[in-house]
Amino acid sequence: MRKILSSIRKGLKKSFDNIRNEQLKNNLLQAIPFWIGSVITGFFAVMYAKIFAWGESLLHFILNWHDWMIFFIAPVGFVLSWWLVKEFAPYAKGSGIPQVMAAVELANPKEHKKIRSLLSLKIIVFKIISSVVLVIGGGAVGREGPTIQIAGSIFRKVNEYLPDWWPKISKKNMIMTGAAAGLAAAFNTPLGGIVFAVEELSKTHINYFKTALFTAVIIAGLTAQTLAGSYLYLGYPKTNDVSLMVMFPIILVGGVAGILASQLSVTMLKMNDWKKRKLTTDKSNVLFLIGCALLIACISFFISREILGSGKEIMERVLFTDDKHEAWYVPILRMLGPALSFTSGGAGGIFAPALTAGASIGSVISGAIHLTPNETNVVILAGMVAFLTGITRAPFTSAIIVLEMTDRHSLIFHLMLAGMVSSILSILVSRHSLYDILKMNFLTEIRSKEDQTV
Repeated sequence: MRKILSSIRKGLKKSFDNIRNEQLKNNLLQAIPFWIGSVITGFFAVMYAKIFAWGESLLHFILNWHDWMIFFIAPVGFVLSWWLVKEFAPYAKGSGIPQVMAAVELANPKEHKKIRSLLSLKIIVFKIISSVVLVIGGGAVGREGPTIQIAGSIFRKVNEYLPDWWPKISKKNMIMTGAAAGLAAAFNTPLGGIVFAVEELSKTHINYFKTALFTAVIIAGLTAQTLAGSYLYLGYPKTNDVSLMVMFPIILVGGVAGILASQLSVTMLKMNDWKKRKLTTDKSNVLFLIGCALLIACISFFISREILGSGKEIMERVLFTDDKHEAWYVPILRMLGPALSFTSGGAGGIFAPALTAGASIGSVISGAIHLTPNETNVVILAGMVAFLTGITRAPFTSAIIVLEMTDRHSLIFHLMLAGMVSSILSILVSRHSLYDILKMNFLTEIRSKEDQTV
């Protein structure tokens, strides 16, 4: 294998030495690693999506066979997902976005070696396995955040394999571009990927890496579309003939969803802190996980299965069928499920569960004030933007993602309004986003470990 890689590198060097225009050669060499990373990212995003969907389908197949099986598969899934991460890839736990944010901050000459614990081939493998095991066990997690960490790992690895004679490429730019490509491929939202990199990850001006960012997002998206076909994450909900009066329910939903999302973030962080202080042994962690799993199993068996999984089927039902109004307790379930799943220690994202929670809030409020079906769709989409904003504190990213996954460009102002209201009111609960605090926790942990080894 090493001989093959060596011969490929020598062949590439000889080919590029024949290019006389130095500027053209340098630009081409700078671009190729981003192109390679984007193609690989698109492939992994599609394969991961198919495996994750298989996991959700397997869960429903088992429950349709015998619904009492949830009392068996939930504890096994939660414990196994946590154990896989704990034993083989500790930084594969959770969403993956805070890890990427931490890696971007560590991408400096003094600390760049620390990135390997956050972004690696091992992370890719166990991120996929752990998250799929957790969703089979009924965990309310998504695949979008994990896809971002997977993409960041791919781009970091591509950068690492570049030969010595290759022009140096900023590790920070590679990781940020990989994250954007991952989001674009996961949701099929290229603009969302670009805005995410700028709003959530970039601390420098976009001019430094805008060409690489744009091309990587396009290539990753096209690769995903080539493999999975051209698709929208959700579809085309009907939103025509809606008056400007719908802005008032949007403001209401934006405020409620933003406050609840921020409170959910605070709750999950408190649960994490409590676990670190109280659950100091593997036995206590296993007992905690079994308790969480059995609680989810009881709710699924006795109340509603809507606490399980990423919740995409809920979004599709309330947007595309006549069954638009959820029961009042569904938003509570869609917050409780992610809280128990996300703090389990296994791998799994919160993007899709956050969108589902927002959709259920919009659905309940629309039913309470008796909106028309099309107005209900608009308010549901606004709820999705608002809840995701309350978690991420990235209103523009949230609005663009929902806009692109439904192709409702006429609602850009409605969705941005929901995001801005949520962003303002979520600060009343907590000044910092869930991702920011988790990022700081990862940085503190990694740096303290490095100091201890030194």
